[in-house]
Amino acid sequence: MAKTQSTSILPAAAMEKLLKKAGAERVSEDAKQEMREVLESFAIDLGAKAARLAVHAGRKTIKASDIKEATK
Repeated sequence: MAKTQSTSILPAAAMEKLLKKAGAERVSEDAKQEMREVLESFAIDLGAKAARLAVHAGRKTIKASDIKEATK
């Protein structure tokens, strides 16, 4: 099986660390990949909401408060 070029931002090793911190004893490659896809999708959506909030406030810079507000 040939490996394909990944366009992911988050490393698989970080996904394994998160899942183990959550209580997993072992983590499959498929689980790491799925976790990565879900978290990246969530982060992109959250970032888009935060960016809209920053623009609405007349800023180009996203602040921590924008992220917090976007999670509500």
